[in-house]
Amino acid sequence: MIIFNTKGELSTYLNGFNSKSAIVGFVPTMGALHPGHISLIEIAKNQCDLVVCSIFVNPTQFNDMSDLDKYPRTLEADIHLLESAKCDVLFAPEISEIYTNEELLMKKNHIEDTSWMDGHKVDFDLLDKVMEGALRPGHYNGVAQVVSKLFKIVKPMKAYFGQKDFQQYTIIRSMVKQMEMPIEIISCPIIREADGLAMSSRNIRITSEERKSIPVINNTLQLVKAMSTLFPIAELKGIVENTVPEKNFIELEYFEIVDAETLQPITDLQATTSAVACIAVKLSKVRLIDNIVLK
Repeated sequence: MIIFNTKGELSTYLNGFNSKSAIVGFVPTMGALHPGHISLIEIAKNQCDLVVCSIFVNPTQFNDMSDLDKYPRTLEADIHLLESAKCDVLFAPEISEIYTNEELLMKKNHIEDTSWMDGHKVDFDLLDKVMEGALRPGHYNGVAQVVSKLFKIVKPMKAYFGQKDFQQYTIIRSMVKQMEMPIEIISCPIIREADGLAMSSRNIRITSEERKSIPVINNTLQLVKAMSTLFPIAELKGIVENTVPEKNFIELEYFEIVDAETLQPITDLQATTSAVACIAVKLSKVRLIDNIVLK
């Protein structure tokens, strides 16, 4: 695996592949890699001639700067995992390679930066106003900002995102369409731990006592899927709202059944062609999100 820390060196290297019409696949991450990330690399390896992974803890998508400071950084271990997965290229830049001081200052002053749109009018409409977007204003603008920058550096033909953050996948897909980027955005299945917890870099912050309550999250989603054709959505939501908070340490932040294209809540499963059940819970020190496709 070749490691690049500057966008100039990476671009020079990748230009050789782009000129040969090779299929370049891209897996953007914030590091602290786990088997869920590696599954994205493996899927990309099967579909592409060259796979690039990035590790960059993006400051513009954090609402709480203390959360940014606590985000795990395990670069040496990450490199070992990527090498084991036979990833071809790692891009691990410093902040100054991605953002100007002006862009960082705008984030610090809570000013929404649209410079990354590169002359396009990108409007997520209501995609970033619900669920995670409602609880974390500006989060998805920061995500779109960094992903657009990375796309312009790597110039991939395919990019891979985990289904765990279904809202993020939907927003990135919308951004690519509006900015007319020739990139196929691919959603990859959630990889779970033995107790059903969706793998996440944040899981290491869950205490052993909190972990005892964790199975209720996936178990509840599976129950919702099994009952989705038998009960109306209002009753399904009621079941979740009454079940999850009964477990110690878990606070239910939201549970929504939404249209998979618009992310807007639906009241009738038969009235849409695709639907996803999305959940967010809060423990003492960490938030967890999860989802399951119903239709």
